[in-house]
Amino acid sequence: MSGCCRHPFPFLSEASSSQPAVNGWSRAALSVLILVLGLTWAAVMAWADAPPSAASLQESNPVPADHDGEDGDWIDLSDLSAWKPPTGTWFTAADAGLNPDNRRLLVGLESPASPGQSNAKPVLINGPIGRTHNLVSRRNFQDVEVDLEFMVSERSNSGVKLMGLYEIQIYDSFEKPDDQLKGFDNGGIYPRALMTPRYHHIDEGYRPKVNASRAPGQWQTLTIRFRAPRFDAKGTKTKCAVFERVTLNGVVVQENVQMELPTGHAHVARKEVAEGPILLQADHGPVAFRNIRARPLPPIETSR
Repeated sequence: MSGCCRHPFPFLSEASSSQPAVNGWSRAALSVLILVLGLTWAAVMAWADAPPSAASLQESNPVPADHDGEDGDWIDLSDLSAWKPPTGTWFTAADAGLNPDNRRLLVGLESPASPGQSNAKPVLINGPIGRTHNLVSRRNFQDVEVDLEFMVSERSNSGVKLMGLYEIQIYDSFEKPDDQLKGFDNGGIYPRALMTPRYHHIDEGYRPKVNASRAPGQWQTLTIRFRAPRFDAKGTKTKCAVFERVTLNGVVVQENVQMELPTGHAHVARKEVAEGPILLQADHGPVAFRNIRARPLPPIETSR
Protein backbone atom coordinates (compact mmCIF):
# COMPACT_ATOMS: atom_id res chain seq x y z
CA MET A 1 0.00 0.00 0.00
CA SER A 2 1.44 3.34 -0.97
CA GLY A 3 2.10 6.20 1.39
CA CYS A 4 2.29 3.96 4.46
CA CYS A 5 4.96 6.15 6.10
CA ARG A 6 2.96 9.36 5.94
CA HIS A 7 1.08 10.51 9.00
CA PRO A 8 -2.58 9.62 8.28
CA PHE A 9 -3.77 12.89 9.82
CA PRO A 10 -1.07 15.50 9.03
CA PHE A 11 -3.06 18.41 10.42
CA LEU A 12 -3.01 16.73 13.84
CA SER A 13 0.71 16.04 13.57
CA GLU A 14 1.33 19.73 13.09
CA ALA A 15 -1.03 20.72 15.88
CA SER A 16 0.53 18.40 18.43
CA SER A 17 3.91 20.15 18.10
CA SER A 18 2.54 23.68 18.57
CA GLN A 19 1.21 25.43 21.68
CA PRO A 20 0.22 23.50 24.85
CA ALA A 21 -3.42 24.20 24.11
CA VAL A 22 -5.02 24.39 20.67
CA ASN A 23 -8.46 25.98 20.44
CA GLY A 24 -9.19 25.02 24.03
CA TRP A 25 -7.87 21.47 23.76
CA SER A 26 -5.33 20.41 26.38
CA ARG A 27 -2.24 18.58 25.20
CA ALA A 28 -3.49 15.39 26.92
CA ALA A 29 -6.89 15.53 25.24
CA LEU A 30 -5.28 16.13 21.87
CA SER A 31 -2.98 13.13 22.40
CA VAL A 32 -5.99 10.92 23.12
CA LEU A 33 -7.69 12.14 19.94
CA ILE A 34 -4.58 11.38 17.89
CA LEU A 35 -4.41 7.88 19.39
CA VAL A 36 -8.07 7.14 18.61
CA LEU A 37 -7.82 8.38 15.04
CA GLY A 38 -4.56 6.49 14.55
CA LEU A 39 -6.18 3.24 15.68
CA THR A 40 -9.11 3.93 13.36
CA TRP A 41 -6.70 4.43 10.46
CA ALA A 42 -4.93 1.15 11.25
CA ALA A 43 -8.28 -0.66 11.29
CA VAL A 44 -9.18 0.79 7.89
CA MET A 45 -5.86 -0.35 6.42
CA ALA A 46 -6.34 -3.86 7.81
CA TRP A 47 -9.84 -3.99 6.35
CA ALA A 48 -8.52 -3.03 2.91
CA ASP A 49 -6.17 -6.04 2.88
CA ALA A 50 -8.54 -8.49 4.57
CA PRO A 51 -9.99 -11.39 2.57
CA PRO A 52 -13.71 -11.39 1.82
CA SER A 53 -15.85 -12.75 4.62
CA ALA A 54 -17.63 -16.05 4.32
CA ALA A 55 -20.93 -14.18 4.22
CA SER A 56 -19.81 -12.11 1.24
CA LEU A 57 -19.07 -15.33 -0.67
CA GLN A 58 -22.47 -16.81 0.02
CA GLU A 59 -26.09 -15.93 -0.66
CA SER A 60 -29.39 -17.55 0.19
CA ASN A 61 -29.82 -19.19 -3.21
CA PRO A 62 -26.45 -19.49 -4.97
CA VAL A 63 -26.33 -21.14 -8.38
CA PRO A 64 -24.64 -24.48 -7.65
CA ALA A 65 -21.71 -25.90 -9.55
CA ASP A 66 -22.65 -27.89 -12.64
CA HIS A 67 -21.52 -31.43 -11.83
CA ASP A 68 -23.82 -33.41 -14.12
CA GLY A 69 -24.46 -31.04 -17.01
CA GLU A 70 -22.62 -30.86 -20.31
CA ASP A 71 -19.03 -29.98 -19.54
CA GLY A 72 -17.42 -27.53 -21.90
CA ASP A 73 -20.32 -25.10 -22.24
CA TRP A 74 -19.02 -21.58 -21.66
CA ILE A 75 -20.91 -19.44 -19.13
CA ASP A 76 -20.82 -15.73 -19.87
CA LEU A 77 -19.83 -13.57 -16.87
CA SER A 78 -19.26 -10.32 -18.77
CA ASP A 79 -22.29 -8.49 -17.40
CA LEU A 80 -22.65 -7.12 -13.88
CA SER A 81 -25.85 -9.17 -13.51
CA ALA A 82 -23.65 -12.30 -13.29
CA TRP A 83 -22.15 -11.03 -10.03
CA LYS A 84 -23.64 -10.75 -6.55
CA PRO A 85 -24.59 -7.38 -5.12
CA PRO A 86 -23.30 -5.09 -3.85
CA THR A 87 -21.22 -4.17 -6.87
CA GLY A 88 -20.22 -0.78 -5.49
CA THR A 89 -18.94 1.72 -8.05
CA TRP A 90 -18.28 -0.79 -10.84
CA PHE A 91 -19.51 0.58 -14.17
CA THR A 92 -19.59 -0.52 -17.80
CA ALA A 93 -18.11 1.11 -20.88
CA ALA A 94 -17.35 0.29 -24.51
CA ASP A 95 -13.62 0.21 -23.77
CA ALA A 96 -11.07 1.31 -21.18
CA GLY A 97 -7.79 3.20 -21.25
CA LEU A 98 -5.28 5.06 -19.13
CA ASN A 99 -6.36 8.43 -17.80
CA PRO A 100 -4.29 10.91 -19.89
CA ASP A 101 -3.89 13.15 -16.84
CA ASN A 102 -2.93 10.37 -14.42
CA ARG A 103 -1.60 7.05 -15.72
CA ARG A 104 -2.33 5.42 -12.37
CA LEU A 105 -6.07 5.62 -13.14
CA LEU A 106 -8.31 4.09 -15.81
CA VAL A 107 -11.17 5.76 -17.65
CA GLY A 108 -14.13 4.36 -19.53
CA LEU A 109 -14.37 5.04 -23.27
CA GLU A 110 -17.59 5.50 -25.22
CA SER A 111 -16.23 3.64 -28.25
CA PRO A 112 -13.48 1.06 -28.86
CA ALA A 113 -9.99 2.57 -28.71
CA SER A 114 -8.68 0.55 -31.68
CA PRO A 115 -10.05 1.34 -35.16
CA GLY A 116 -12.15 -1.51 -36.49
CA GLN A 117 -12.39 -3.16 -33.09
CA SER A 118 -15.81 -4.55 -32.28
CA ASN A 119 -16.67 -5.89 -28.84
CA ALA A 120 -20.34 -6.51 -28.12
CA LYS A 121 -19.65 -7.44 -24.49
CA PRO A 122 -19.41 -4.64 -21.92
CA VAL A 123 -16.13 -3.65 -20.30
CA LEU A 124 -16.31 -3.68 -16.48
CA ILE A 125 -14.28 -1.01 -14.64
CA ASN A 126 -13.90 -0.85 -10.86
CA GLY A 127 -14.95 2.73 -10.32
CA PRO A 128 -13.31 6.13 -10.89
CA ILE A 129 -10.55 5.63 -8.29
CA GLY A 130 -10.06 1.88 -8.60
CA ARG A 131 -11.22 0.83 -5.14
CA THR A 132 -14.63 -0.72 -4.63
CA HIS A 133 -16.35 -4.00 -3.78
CA ASN A 134 -14.85 -7.22 -5.09
CA LEU A 135 -17.02 -8.99 -7.65
CA VAL A 136 -18.23 -12.43 -6.52
CA SER A 137 -19.96 -14.64 -9.08
CA ARG A 138 -23.54 -15.76 -8.44
CA ARG A 139 -22.68 -19.20 -9.75
CA ASN A 140 -20.48 -21.66 -7.89
CA PHE A 141 -17.85 -23.75 -9.64
CA GLN A 142 -15.82 -26.85 -8.89
CA ASP A 143 -13.35 -27.91 -11.60
CA VAL A 144 -13.35 -24.94 -13.95
CA GLU A 145 -11.61 -23.11 -16.75
CA VAL A 146 -11.74 -19.31 -16.56
CA ASP A 147 -10.93 -17.14 -19.56
CA LEU A 148 -10.90 -13.33 -19.54
CA GLU A 149 -9.14 -10.16 -20.59
CA PHE A 150 -7.96 -7.50 -18.16
CA MET A 151 -6.30 -4.09 -18.13
CA VAL A 152 -4.46 -2.38 -15.28
CA SER A 153 -3.14 1.13 -14.81
CA GLU A 154 0.44 1.86 -13.81
CA ARG A 155 1.44 0.21 -10.50
CA SER A 156 -2.01 -1.33 -10.06
CA ASN A 157 -2.93 -4.59 -8.37
CA SER A 158 -5.83 -7.02 -8.75
CA GLY A 159 -6.41 -10.75 -8.90
CA VAL A 160 -8.69 -13.65 -9.80
CA LYS A 161 -9.59 -15.92 -6.88
CA LEU A 162 -10.91 -19.37 -7.65
CA MET A 163 -13.57 -20.41 -5.11
CA GLY A 164 -12.78 -17.06 -3.49
CA LEU A 165 -9.72 -18.76 -1.95
CA TYR A 166 -6.89 -19.38 -4.41
CA GLU A 167 -5.55 -16.28 -6.14
CA ILE A 168 -3.83 -15.75 -9.45
CA GLN A 169 -2.28 -12.32 -9.16
CA ILE A 170 -2.89 -9.46 -11.58
CA TYR A 171 -0.23 -6.77 -11.30
CA ASP A 172 1.69 -4.16 -13.27
CA SER A 173 4.89 -6.19 -13.70
CA PHE A 174 5.71 -4.83 -17.17
CA GLU A 175 9.42 -5.18 -18.07
CA LYS A 176 10.39 -6.66 -14.71
CA PRO A 177 13.30 -9.10 -15.24
CA ASP A 178 12.38 -12.78 -15.03
CA ASP A 179 14.91 -13.46 -12.28
CA GLN A 180 13.26 -10.83 -10.06
CA LEU A 181 9.70 -12.15 -10.33
CA LYS A 182 7.78 -12.99 -7.14
CA GLY A 183 4.52 -14.70 -6.32
CA PHE A 184 2.79 -11.31 -6.15
CA ASP A 185 3.78 -10.46 -9.74
CA ASN A 186 1.49 -10.75 -12.76
CA GLY A 187 0.54 -14.38 -13.29
CA GLY A 188 1.92 -15.46 -9.93
CA ILE A 189 0.11 -17.48 -7.28
CA TYR A 190 -0.25 -15.08 -4.39
CA PRO A 191 1.65 -15.84 -1.13
CA ARG A 192 -0.03 -16.80 2.12
CA ALA A 193 -0.22 -14.00 4.67
CA LEU A 194 -1.11 -13.10 8.25
CA MET A 195 -2.89 -9.97 9.43
CA THR A 196 -0.98 -9.47 12.69
CA PRO A 197 0.94 -7.64 13.99
CA ARG A 198 0.51 -6.10 10.55
CA TYR A 199 -0.24 -7.64 7.16
CA HIS A 200 2.77 -9.68 6.01
CA HIS A 201 3.57 -12.64 3.77
CA ILE A 202 4.64 -15.92 5.38
CA ASP A 203 5.79 -17.63 2.18
CA GLU A 204 6.76 -16.63 -1.35
CA GLY A 205 3.78 -18.03 -3.22
CA TYR A 206 4.62 -19.28 -6.72
CA ARG A 207 6.38 -16.94 -9.11
CA PRO A 208 5.37 -17.01 -12.80
CA LYS A 209 7.73 -19.02 -15.02
CA VAL A 210 8.42 -15.95 -17.18
CA ASN A 211 7.25 -12.35 -17.35
CA ALA A 212 4.60 -12.32 -20.06
CA SER A 213 3.11 -8.98 -18.96
CA ARG A 214 2.05 -6.25 -21.34
CA ALA A 215 2.27 -2.54 -20.63
CA PRO A 216 -0.29 -0.76 -18.44
CA GLY A 217 -3.25 0.40 -20.50
CA GLN A 218 -3.06 -2.62 -22.84
CA TRP A 219 -5.52 -5.50 -22.78
CA GLN A 220 -4.04 -8.77 -21.53
CA THR A 221 -5.43 -12.31 -21.69
CA LEU A 222 -5.61 -14.76 -18.80
CA THR A 223 -6.74 -18.40 -18.91
CA ILE A 224 -6.86 -20.53 -15.76
CA ARG A 225 -7.51 -24.29 -15.55
CA PHE A 226 -8.29 -25.18 -11.96
CA ARG A 227 -9.16 -28.35 -10.04
CA ALA A 228 -11.07 -27.99 -6.79
CA PRO A 229 -10.10 -29.92 -3.64
CA ARG A 230 -11.87 -33.18 -2.88
CA PHE A 231 -13.41 -34.30 0.42
CA ASP A 232 -14.70 -37.59 1.76
CA ALA A 233 -18.11 -38.12 3.37
CA LYS A 234 -16.77 -36.90 6.72
CA GLY A 235 -15.45 -33.67 5.23
CA THR A 236 -11.80 -34.68 5.37
CA LYS A 237 -9.79 -33.36 2.43
CA THR A 238 -8.57 -36.19 0.21
CA LYS A 239 -7.08 -34.14 -2.65
CA CYS A 240 -5.65 -30.64 -2.73
CA ALA A 241 -6.72 -27.95 -5.16
CA VAL A 242 -4.52 -27.73 -8.26
CA PHE A 243 -3.77 -25.00 -10.78
CA GLU A 244 -3.38 -27.28 -13.81
CA ARG A 245 -2.32 -24.49 -16.12
CA VAL A 246 -2.30 -20.70 -16.10
CA THR A 247 -1.68 -18.90 -19.39
CA LEU A 248 -0.91 -15.17 -19.51
CA ASN A 249 -0.96 -13.51 -22.94
CA GLY A 250 -0.54 -16.91 -24.58
CA VAL A 251 2.43 -17.95 -22.41
CA VAL A 252 2.21 -20.71 -19.77
CA VAL A 253 3.22 -19.15 -16.43
CA GLN A 254 1.98 -21.84 -13.98
CA GLU A 255 1.58 -25.59 -14.45
CA ASN A 256 0.42 -28.37 -12.12
CA VAL A 257 0.81 -26.40 -8.90
CA GLN A 258 -0.77 -28.16 -5.93
CA MET A 259 -2.35 -25.85 -3.37
CA GLU A 260 -2.11 -27.33 0.11
CA LEU A 261 -3.81 -24.23 1.55
CA PRO A 262 -5.63 -21.12 0.25
CA THR A 263 -3.61 -18.01 -0.59
CA GLY A 264 -3.41 -14.66 1.20
CA HIS A 265 -5.11 -14.55 4.59
CA ALA A 266 -7.84 -16.95 3.47
CA HIS A 267 -5.86 -19.93 4.78
CA VAL A 268 -6.68 -18.62 8.28
CA ALA A 269 -10.02 -16.89 7.74
CA ARG A 270 -11.92 -19.50 5.73
CA LYS A 271 -12.23 -23.25 5.33
CA GLU A 272 -11.62 -25.00 2.04
CA VAL A 273 -14.79 -26.19 0.32
CA ALA A 274 -15.78 -28.46 -2.56
CA GLU A 275 -17.21 -25.67 -4.69
CA GLY A 276 -17.32 -21.90 -4.64
CA PRO A 277 -17.53 -18.67 -6.65
CA ILE A 278 -15.05 -16.79 -8.78
CA LEU A 279 -13.88 -13.52 -7.22
CA LEU A 280 -12.44 -10.54 -9.10
CA GLN A 281 -10.42 -8.33 -6.76
CA ALA A 282 -11.36 -4.66 -6.93
CA ASP A 283 -10.08 -2.98 -3.77
CA HIS A 284 -6.34 -2.64 -4.50
CA GLY A 285 -6.18 -0.48 -7.63
CA PRO A 286 -7.73 0.33 -11.03
CA VAL A 287 -8.60 -2.68 -13.18
CA ALA A 288 -10.92 -3.40 -16.10
CA PHE A 289 -12.22 -6.76 -17.31
CA ARG A 290 -13.95 -7.89 -20.49
CA ASN A 291 -14.97 -11.10 -22.27
CA ILE A 292 -15.20 -12.94 -18.95
CA ARG A 293 -16.33 -16.54 -19.24
CA ALA A 294 -16.02 -19.84 -17.38
CA ARG A 295 -16.83 -23.46 -18.10
CA PRO A 296 -16.99 -26.57 -15.93
CA LEU A 297 -14.31 -29.17 -16.64
CA PRO A 298 -14.88 -32.93 -16.72
CA PRO A 299 -14.49 -34.48 -13.25
CA ILE A 300 -10.92 -34.91 -12.16
CA GLU A 301 -11.37 -38.68 -11.79
CA THR A 302 -12.03 -39.11 -15.52
CA SER A 303 -9.86 -36.32 -16.91
CA ARG A 304 -6.47 -37.51 -15.63
